[in-house]
Amino acid sequence: MTRLSKMLALGAFVLVAGVLFAQKALKVDVDLVMVNVTVSDPDNKLITDLKLENFQLFEDKVEQEIKYFSSEAAPLSLGIVFDISRSMENKIDLARDAAARFLETGTPDDQYFLVEFANHAQLAEDFTTDISRLRDRIAFTPTKGATALYDAVYLGLSKVKAGQNPKKALLLITDGEDNHSRYSRGDIREFVRESDVRIYIIDLGRALIGELAEMTGGHAYRTSVNDLGDVCEKIALELKSQYVLGYASTNTNKDGKFRKIRVRVASPSGMPRLNIRTREGYFAAAN
Repeated sequence: MTRLSKMLALGAFVLVAGVLFAQKALKVDVDLVMVNVTVSDPDNKLITDLKLENFQLFEDKVEQEIKYFSSEAAPLSLGIVFDISRSMENKIDLARDAAARFLETGTPDDQYFLVEFANHAQLAEDFTTDISRLRDRIAFTPTKGATALYDAVYLGLSKVKAGQNPKKALLLITDGEDNHSRYSRGDIREFVRESDVRIYIIDLGRALIGELAEMTGGHAYRTSVNDLGDVCEKIALELKSQYVLGYASTNTNKDGKFRKIRVRVASPSGMPRLNIRTREGYFAAAN
C-alpha cells in the first residue's frame, strides 16, 4: 500500500469513527431529562452564580446524577396568549402595553408567536423574530365576546412545541375566568403536566389560574398599571436567568407513568435559605 493510500485509509477511519462518536454522543444527549430551575433569595432576587455542586436532583425520591449543567442564557421560543374578550375593554390598553414592554426585552435570537382569544382561540401571528408584527397586531385588535381561556392555553402549548429553540414558554395576559372553552380545567392541567413549557401569567383581574403557572415552574403576577413595567422585566429576566440541569433517569422502565422531580439547592456560605421553582415532573416514554 502506498503512503498516499495509507493516509487516505487513515482519514476515512477517523471520519467514520468521528461520525459514530457523534451519533453516540447525540443519543446520550437525547436520552437526558432536561430541567429548568429558577433560584431566588427570600426577597425574590434571582441568584445566578451557583455551581453544579450546589444542586441535588431527585426523581420519585431517588437521587439522580446531574450529567449536564448550564447557567448561560439561551434563545427562547415563546407564545403570547392575549385576551381580547369583552371583559378586557377597560384594560386592553394596559394589556397591550404589557405585551409591548415584554417583547422589547428579548434578543434577536428569540422567536415569538401570538394567540388571541375571545369566543374562540386563534393563531394571530406565527413564529417570527420581527416583534413589530406582533405589536402591530395587538395594537389594533378590538375587544369582543366571551373568554375561551383554556382553549387558548391549549393552542399555545400545542404551537410552542414547534419552536426552534430548546427553551419554551408561554406568557398569558388576561383578566378573567374561562367561560367559553371546549376544554375543561382538568384537561388543561393534564396537558400542562405533559408539556415541558414554562407558563407566566400577567393577571389584570381575577383569573384564578396561577396553579397552571406554578405547575410548570413559572409564576403568576397580579398587577396594575403602577407596577406593570417591573413585572414584565421580572419575567423577562427570569427567563434569561435559569439553570438547566440534565440527567439520565435511573428508572429505565418505559411505562408512560408520571415521574415527580424535586431539586434541592445548598446555599453558599453566608447566603440565606434559597427558593427554587421548577416543573413538577414529566411523563416517561411508553413502549
